[in-house]
Amino acid sequence: MALPLLRPLRLLRLLALVRILDRSAANNLAGRVLVYVAGAASVAVGLGALAVLDAERAAGGANITTIGDALWWASATVTTVGYGDRFPVTGEGRAVGVVLMVVGVAVVGSVIASVTSWILGRVQAE
Repeated sequence: MALPLLRPLRLLRLLALVRILDRSAANNLAGRVLVYVAGAASVAVGLGALAVLDAERAAGGANITTIGDALWWASATVTTVGYGDRFPVTGEGRAVGVVLMVVGVAVVGSVIASVTSWILGRVQAE
Protein backbone atom coordinates (compact mmCIF):
# COMPACT_ATOMS: atom_id res chain seq x y z
CA MET A 1 0.00 0.00 0.00
CA ALA A 2 1.31 3.46 -0.88
CA LEU A 3 2.25 5.86 1.84
CA PRO A 4 -0.33 8.64 2.32
CA LEU A 5 2.37 11.22 1.64
CA LEU A 6 2.92 9.79 -1.84
CA ARG A 7 -0.73 9.93 -2.91
CA PRO A 8 -0.40 13.38 -4.54
CA LEU A 9 2.13 11.82 -6.90
CA ARG A 10 -0.80 10.09 -8.57
CA LEU A 11 -1.52 13.45 -10.19
CA LEU A 12 1.49 12.81 -12.39
CA ARG A 13 -0.75 10.49 -14.38
CA LEU A 14 -2.43 13.62 -15.69
CA LEU A 15 0.78 14.49 -17.49
CA ALA A 16 0.48 11.33 -19.57
CA LEU A 17 -3.10 12.26 -20.42
CA VAL A 18 -2.04 15.78 -21.41
CA ARG A 19 0.68 14.37 -23.69
CA ILE A 20 -1.84 12.06 -25.38
CA LEU A 21 -4.31 14.92 -25.84
CA ASP A 22 -1.56 17.14 -27.20
CA ARG A 23 -0.52 14.55 -29.78
CA SER A 24 -4.07 13.92 -30.95
CA ALA A 25 -5.02 17.60 -30.88
CA ALA A 26 -1.92 18.64 -32.82
CA ASN A 27 -3.31 16.92 -35.91
CA ASN A 28 -6.03 19.49 -36.54
CA LEU A 29 -6.69 23.14 -35.89
CA ALA A 30 -9.94 22.58 -34.01
CA GLY A 31 -8.20 20.32 -31.49
CA ARG A 32 -5.43 22.83 -30.91
CA VAL A 33 -7.94 25.61 -30.40
CA LEU A 34 -9.79 23.52 -27.81
CA VAL A 35 -6.58 22.77 -25.92
CA TYR A 36 -5.51 26.41 -25.90
CA VAL A 37 -8.97 27.65 -24.93
CA ALA A 38 -9.21 25.16 -22.06
CA GLY A 39 -5.79 26.23 -20.83
CA ALA A 40 -6.64 29.91 -21.09
CA ALA A 41 -9.92 29.38 -19.26
CA SER A 42 -8.17 27.49 -16.47
CA VAL A 43 -5.60 30.23 -16.07
CA ALA A 44 -8.34 32.88 -16.15
CA VAL A 45 -10.30 31.09 -13.41
CA GLY A 46 -7.21 30.79 -11.20
CA LEU A 47 -6.05 34.36 -11.68
CA GLY A 48 -9.59 35.73 -11.46
CA ALA A 49 -10.18 33.88 -8.19
CA LEU A 50 -6.96 35.27 -6.72
CA ALA A 51 -7.72 38.80 -7.94
CA VAL A 52 -11.27 38.85 -6.60
CA LEU A 53 -10.16 37.34 -3.30
CA ASP A 54 -7.56 40.07 -2.94
CA ALA A 55 -10.14 42.75 -3.71
CA GLU A 56 -12.97 41.35 -1.61
CA ARG A 57 -11.33 39.82 1.46
CA ALA A 58 -11.22 43.04 3.51
CA ALA A 59 -14.32 44.71 2.05
CA GLY A 60 -17.33 45.28 4.26
CA GLY A 61 -20.28 43.07 3.35
CA ALA A 62 -18.14 40.82 1.15
CA ASN A 63 -19.25 37.24 0.70
CA ILE A 64 -16.13 36.06 -1.14
CA THR A 65 -13.67 35.71 1.72
CA THR A 66 -11.99 32.33 1.18
CA ILE A 67 -10.13 30.80 -1.73
CA GLY A 68 -12.87 28.17 -2.03
CA ASP A 69 -15.52 30.86 -2.42
CA ALA A 70 -13.34 32.71 -4.92
CA LEU A 71 -12.73 29.61 -7.03
CA TRP A 72 -16.43 28.74 -6.96
CA TRP A 73 -17.38 32.27 -8.01
CA ALA A 74 -14.74 32.40 -10.78
CA SER A 75 -15.78 28.99 -12.13
CA ALA A 76 -19.46 29.93 -12.16
CA THR A 77 -18.69 33.25 -13.80
CA VAL A 78 -16.38 31.98 -16.56
CA THR A 79 -18.83 29.21 -17.47
CA THR A 80 -21.54 31.89 -17.78
CA VAL A 81 -23.69 30.17 -15.14
CA GLY A 82 -23.49 32.86 -12.46
CA TYR A 83 -25.55 31.30 -9.66
CA GLY A 84 -25.62 34.54 -7.65
CA ASP A 85 -24.75 32.90 -4.35
CA ARG A 86 -21.35 34.63 -4.39
CA PHE A 87 -20.78 38.05 -5.91
CA PRO A 88 -18.22 40.84 -5.66
CA VAL A 89 -19.14 44.03 -3.84
CA THR A 90 -16.12 46.19 -4.70
CA GLY A 91 -15.45 47.98 -7.97
CA GLU A 92 -12.22 46.06 -8.47
CA GLY A 93 -13.97 42.75 -7.87
CA ARG A 94 -16.71 43.65 -10.32
CA ALA A 95 -14.10 44.57 -12.93
CA VAL A 96 -12.58 41.11 -12.51
CA GLY A 97 -16.08 39.72 -12.97
CA VAL A 98 -16.53 41.58 -16.26
CA VAL A 99 -13.22 40.21 -17.56
CA LEU A 100 -14.20 36.68 -16.55
CA MET A 101 -17.57 37.07 -18.27
CA VAL A 102 -15.88 38.11 -21.51
CA VAL A 103 -13.47 35.17 -21.22
CA GLY A 104 -16.42 32.85 -20.61
CA VAL A 105 -18.28 34.03 -23.69
CA ALA A 106 -15.09 33.67 -25.74
CA VAL A 107 -14.60 30.13 -24.42
CA VAL A 108 -18.15 29.10 -25.29
CA GLY A 109 -17.83 30.67 -28.74
CA SER A 110 -14.49 28.98 -29.40
CA VAL A 111 -15.77 25.58 -28.34
CA ILE A 112 -18.86 25.93 -30.55
CA ALA A 113 -16.72 27.08 -33.49
CA SER A 114 -14.28 24.19 -33.03
CA VAL A 115 -17.01 21.57 -32.82
CA THR A 116 -18.73 23.06 -35.87
CA SER A 117 -15.46 23.06 -37.80
CA TRP A 118 -14.83 19.44 -36.86
CA ILE A 119 -18.34 18.38 -37.92
CA LEU A 120 -18.07 20.24 -41.24
CA GLY A 121 -14.68 18.63 -41.87
CA ARG A 122 -16.16 15.17 -41.28
CA VAL A 123 -19.11 15.91 -43.57
CA GLN A 124 -16.82 17.17 -46.35
CA ALA A 125 -14.61 14.09 -45.99
CA GLU A 126 -17.59 11.83 -46.58
